[in-house]
Amino acid sequence: MSARGETGNPITLREVRNNPKIRAFIEKANEQMMVIGYTEHGLRHAGLVAGIARNVCQSVGHNDRVAELAAIAGFLHDMGNVVSRFSHPQIGATMSFVLLNEMQMDPVEIGIVLGAIGNHEEPEGVPINVVTAAVILADKSDVHFTRVQNAVPSSFDIHDRVNHAVQKSHLAVDVERRLITLELQIDTTAASVMEYFEIFVDRMVMCRKAAAVLDCRFRLMVNGLEM
Repeated sequence: MSARGETGNPITLREVRNNPKIRAFIEKANEQMMVIGYTEHGLRHAGLVAGIARNVCQSVGHNDRVAELAAIAGFLHDMGNVVSRFSHPQIGATMSFVLLNEMQMDPVEIGIVLGAIGNHEEPEGVPINVVTAAVILADKSDVHFTRVQNAVPSSFDIHDRVNHAVQKSHLAVDVERRLITLELQIDTTAASVMEYFEIFVDRMVMCRKAAAVLDCRFRLMVNGLEM
C-alpha cells in the first residue's frame, strides 16, 4: 500500500497534534522530566516549538510544506524523554518513525522529520538542513519562567533560576538583514546574565550554526544589549 502522503493529502501538524498516542507520550515524557528536576517539556513546549519553527521557515522564504515539516518535527522533538533523558533525540526519532509510518506519512518526509528530531540537541546535534535548523532555533529560544516546574524556589538549581529569571523571550526574524535575534528580558536579581551563559553557551553556538544554514546571522540580545 502506498503511503497516504504519496497518494492523498500530506500529513499535517493538526493530525500529529491530535494523535492520542503522541499526546500521551509527550505528557508522560514531561512527567518524567518533572520527577528528575527538569523544566517543562510537555505539550506547551511542543506546541510553542512547532509554531516558532514554522514561522522561522516561512519568514526566511521557504514554502508552506517545508514549514509544516518543521512544525511537525518541532512538536515531536522531545517525545523521546518518555523513555530517558539520555539519548532522547535518537529515541524520539525512532518512536516518531513508528508513529508517522502508522499515519502513512510519505517516507521522504518522515526522513526529514527524523533528521530534525535526532539533531536538535547540543552538543552532538548538527543543523543538517533548513527544517533541522528551524527546530533548533525554536527549541533553544524557549527560555521562560513558565517552564519552571519546581514549586519550591529555595531548591531551584541553576536551570530553574535562569528560566525563572527570564520574563520575556522572543525570536525575531529580520528578513531584509538576514538576521535572527533571540531577545530576552532577564530579571538580574533572580539570576545573572553570566549564569545564563554558563548553561546556554553550547545552545547559542548551535543557534549560530542553525541560522547560517538559513543564510542568516544569529544575535542574542539581553535586556536590550547585544551579547
